[in-house]
Amino acid sequence: MSFFKKMKERMFKSSSKLDVGLDAIIEEGAAPDTGPAEVQTPDTGPSAPEPVLSEPQSADPAPVPADPDFDPEPEPQPEPDADASPDPEPAPVAPQPARAEPAPAEEQAPKQGLMGRLMGRPAVPMRVLDDAMLESLEELLIQSDMGVETSLKVAANLAEGRFGRKMSAADIKALLASEVAGILTPVAKPMPLYAKRPQVVLVVGVNGSGKTTTIGKLASQFKAAGKSVVIAAGDTFRAAAVEQLQVWGERAGVPVMTAPEGSDPASLAFDAMTRAEADGADLLMIDTAGRLQNRADLMEELAKIVRVIRKKDPDAPHNTLLVLDATTGQNALSQVEIFRKIADVSGLVMTKLDGTAKGGVLVALADKFGLPIHAIGVGESIEDLQPFDPEEFSRALTGAEA
Repeated sequence: MSFFKKMKERMFKSSSKLDVGLDAIIEEGAAPDTGPAEVQTPDTGPSAPEPVLSEPQSADPAPVPADPDFDPEPEPQPEPDADASPDPEPAPVAPQPARAEPAPAEEQAPKQGLMGRLMGRPAVPMRVLDDAMLESLEELLIQSDMGVETSLKVAANLAEGRFGRKMSAADIKALLASEVAGILTPVAKPMPLYAKRPQVVLVVGVNGSGKTTTIGKLASQFKAAGKSVVIAAGDTFRAAAVEQLQVWGERAGVPVMTAPEGSDPASLAFDAMTRAEADGADLLMIDTAGRLQNRADLMEELAKIVRVIRKKDPDAPHNTLLVLDATTGQNALSQVEIFRKIADVSGLVMTKLDGTAKGGVLVALADKFGLPIHAIGVGESIEDLQPFDPEEFSRALTGAEA
């Protein structure tokens, strides 16, 4: 299964997901699509029966209408004579009963458009893009965690030049996916690799965001790509994090440096740089303890790690990845602001997109900060962490078809 199909299946399982909301907006004020070639006549109430047309008659006087109670015997007809001229008298016209009953239900139902009838497909619900629909769209985007500013901008761009037109849900989804992709495309960049050895990658984030798992997956992927990698288990206060990294290290054939529980993580980072440099490693990936952005003491500890690393290499860390949990929604914005000040964040990784309907926060982050988005995750296995593709993400977010 391709990553896009898996993302389509796993992303935004909540009932408030964006594509379902877009369908509801259209259906709320929709009228069936009657097609451009169909001219609808206004309904003026019951009308008189339509005249029944018979075949053209000759110029002779019209025959007297027959008595409905009189049933004449048919006269014997002579054998046709090839030389005889046709009988000029027209065949009698049977009397037509008055159409007093109502028309069948299929005749009373609204007609489909010409193309819809020709193709045999049902009418597509459509709605005029007006102020009410635009307001509903803005509210839906805000609920999907795109943020107020980004939501208003996206909705305004979508409506530009289309206000007053009839739109289907598929139309709206395609346009919205295009607008979202336009915001995300400039920031969709893989993590850059440099000639510097070792290239130091510092991974930061709040508790439970998925830092340790992300480090293990990235290290395994870099190792598979032919890079030599060293991992430093800098979360010295959580034994489970060290054990998790050791499992990933064994799986990928990557060495994991550890320190006794409760040790100074900055000291471990310095020692890890020394070893990676001696081993000629291409990459040194340093895990850090999860910390809330509003804990000043923990943020100062992270700042100390950065200072100590720079004593060894003034340009380090060469990459600082902030791992974000998609389920946090708008709180991710404040995380980016604080971590940028402390650790000079250079790129983002978004995890847990398979368990939330709020993936729109990634659009808000791209619009507000413009930081590169390196990868996204929709599951626990290594193939579930993939380079960020803005087109696929946009379609998965909005429910648009490829």
